Amino acid sequence: MKTPFSPILGKTSMSSSRLGLRLAACLLNISEARRKHVVENIAKAALLGENGKKRPEVSVLNIFSDQDYNRSVITIAASVDELNHAVLAACVEAFRSIDMEAQEGIHPCLGAVDLIPIYPLAGVSVEECGAVARSLAETLVLRVPGSGVFLFGEADLPEKRPLVQRRKQLGWFARRDLSALEPDLGAAPARRCGLTGVGASPYVMNCNVTIDSQDLALGKEIAGAIRGSNANGLKGVQAMAFPHEGKIEIACNVESFEDQEATETSEESRYMSYNVLEDHFSYISPHYIETQVKKLAGDRGIGTIGRALIGFTPQECKNCAEYAIKENIGEFWKIRGGIFM
Repeated sequence: MKTPFSPILGKTSMSSSRLGLRLAACLLNISEARRKHVVENIAKAALLGENGKKRPEVSVLNIFSDQDYNRSVITIAASVDELNHAVLAACVEAFRSIDMEAQEGIHPCLGAVDLIPIYPLAGVSVEECGAVARSLAETLVLRVPGSGVFLFGEADLPEKRPLVQRRKQLGWFARRDLSALEPDLGAAPARRCGLTGVGASPYVMNCNVTIDSQDLALGKEIAGAIRGSNANGLKGVQAMAFPHEGKIEIACNVESFEDQEATETSEESRYMSYNVLEDHFSYISPHYIETQVKKLAGDRGIGTIGRALIGFTPQECKNCAEYAIKENIGEFWKIRGGIFM
């Protein structure tokens, strides 16, 4: 009988896998959370080949679904040679099951499959993940009629425009009319499918902090203050404020950035650091983000309720991927426990 798994965070080197695997992950963002069976069917599709047999070296590590947002993030980890096939299968099932004309939710989105980001975990460069993402995008528009793709990061050659820039250009934050969108790949997107972002970058973590208020303007003020584009903000952090379960949630994308001075760090530090191959990366710790939001909220006379990490830190993701693949556990999220809010 296998014992429950707990990732060990003391070791921050991700330069290579203990198993000798070259690992990458996709945090697949889909515009569905209210039909749990649909979300799980999409996750399971990543695990099965066309012959119905389980794909080798692939695991769905986590499912995070939020009903207010009507959005799920499915963490798929695999050897870099298998990831493309697994993610494509999940996307085909998602486009079959989700209709953007009927989709409703607080969170911005443009596509039934809204985002396909590829991140290196071990033994793989960001540039190689970019090639995987671009190949996946080219195959996707051929396999799913009516789908269209915009590229970002290492898949967007030669400009390598970051995701936030592409989203602003396309009106993602305002949910523009799909018929006006011009994809980088594929035809004009069908209303049912919408537009999908595909790209690669160093790992991006999602961390949300809830403030004890219903004042959206105040939440936007706090989100603006911690945003990395602000002179006094947190490096690599993109933040938005949304109404959520009767309160306001500060939703953060936490980017990893290259840092040649990176050293081993702890959860209590401002920065956490890790390596992939010879590249050194750092990111703002979830604890520090929560501390800053708590301070900003306190300055305005309100408290915070809690913090939610959507999935994993980069180190946790690598550790869980290694364990799940070594033990041949495809549905790892069932061991860890998927989160449905």
